[in-house]
Amino acid sequence: MSEQRSLPLPDGLEGERLDAALARLFGFSRTRAAELIASGDVLVDGTSALKSDRVSAGAWLEVTLPPPVSAPVPVAEPVPGMGILYEDDDIVVVDKPIGVAAHPTVGWTGPTVLGGLLGAGHRVATSGSAERQGIVHRLDANTTGVMVVAKSEAAYSRLKRAFKERRVDKVYHALVQGHPDPLRGTIDAPIDRHPSGDGRFAVVAGGKPSVTHYDTIEAFRAASLLEIGLETGRTHQIRVHMSAVRRPCVGDLLYGADPSLAARLGVTRQWLHAVRLGFEHPATGEPVEFQSEYPEDLARALKLVRAES
Repeated sequence: MSEQRSLPLPDGLEGERLDAALARLFGFSRTRAAELIASGDVLVDGTSALKSDRVSAGAWLEVTLPPPVSAPVPVAEPVPGMGILYEDDDIVVVDKPIGVAAHPTVGWTGPTVLGGLLGAGHRVATSGSAERQGIVHRLDANTTGVMVVAKSEAAYSRLKRAFKERRVDKVYHALVQGHPDPLRGTIDAPIDRHPSGDGRFAVVAGGKPSVTHYDTIEAFRAASLLEIGLETGRTHQIRVHMSAVRRPCVGDLLYGADPSLAARLGVTRQWLHAVRLGFEHPATGEPVEFQSEYPEDLARALKLVRAES
């Protein structure tokens, strides 16, 4: 059932854009706020308004909120190509293939790491929401590589804390267009949703602090192979930061990669792989580290770009 809300605009939102004010008032994204405004579900002092209109304190808002979207339920079915790198009573470390999301989300109908583990008979921690059981970090659906899932409740709590406190060593390899300048460096730039509201993320003033370290492993004529370490773990962080310095991941058309280079190398997604993951074992406290080899599509593209050079 839709919910009708009527209230005066608080003084603290004086002068804000209408979409930004709604987002702050109700806790949803500006994109969702803009959709409600465009559909006529928002009235300001009894009349329709534009998302960019500036609002005044005390203005009377009438908002029709849609019913909440129910969280998706994981589908327990084996995921072809998803390997198990390590497993004990507390954790399971997977080698995630292309086209697999970490857990179910609204709008995603493909396979998930969580569903694959449940479908193969693995037990996972039940802490957190049902659609994210055991999930302590995520990889994009088309980013491959090492990912750890908690099996015990204690492991879930300790690993979540370790990721939050940045005590996890996350190392990626990325094939990016051209050559970064300098060849080794740090990108420290805040990230948030792209103002266009089209699902992308971007470097945005006032966004969440985001820090990426990179080092060139090998330089080719058309591209460079980088080793990348993350201090933070924002959505699409590596893809956004490399695009921001005009060195997008090869094949990452969403963030400005050259489609002709991607086609020449046979890459149909971003060339980005989580090669190494290190952390203190949540039960023993001992340091552990897991590695993943490049999958076939990325290895083939790397061989081609190396041969061209």
